[in-house]
Amino acid sequence: SEEQLKNRLIVEINHLITHDFNKLLSVLYRLDVSEAKLRYMLKEHSESDAATVIAALIIERQLQKLKSRREYNQRDNVIDENEK
Repeated sequence: SEEQLKNRLIVEINHLITHDFNKLLSVLYRLDVSEAKLRYMLKEHSESDAATVIAALIIERQLQKLKSRREYNQRDNVIDENEK
């Protein structure tokens, strides 16, 4: 479930925060999580666990990518074969 995924992600992020922060930064960069949004969200939710905030941003970004891919694929299906 989504909640189980989020909880597992939080555990992994906490591990990276504690043991390999550079790897966490690398993962966030690879997943294309906005650094500006991350800083803003961590500041706005300073009372929350950082891993929880980061996990929510990762999930949000992945859902954005899925939505974008679906829209792109639908757009490709609408284009006339002659125009392709």
